[in-house]
Amino acid sequence: MKNAYESQSNFLKTISHSTRLAILDILRDGEQCVCHMEAMLKLRQAYISQQLMILKQAGLLDSRRDGLNLYYRVVKPEVFNVLDVLSSVTGVSVKPPKHKHAKTACPCPKCNPKTNHEISQTVNA
Repeated sequence: MKNAYESQSNFLKTISHSTRLAILDILRDGEQCVCHMEAMLKLRQAYISQQLMILKQAGLLDSRRDGLNLYYRVVKPEVFNVLDVLSSVTGVSVKPPKHKHAKTACPCPKCNPKTNHEISQTVNA
């Protein structure tokens, strides 16, 4: 019985960080690249990557590389049910930050497909 509680406690510890909660909310819309999250959260890429690794090691996320971009997605969508219950229990409804898709804010292919193509041509030249 103790192991089950420890497992649940470890899961709650993993998602109990405010940046990790924000990352999970951003990923509700599907796969996102790190630079996109960086633009949305206005945090350093290294810090976001640390939080992503913790979520990935917990088995909540998976990643894939496409050229220069690293994309993350949720592999256990049941975590969103936990986040919804959390919002209900606390009475606080959270929404991920808005992203303006500005060229200077995010160089990802979702925001700037031409910019990413130009970058890959430069790298391959």
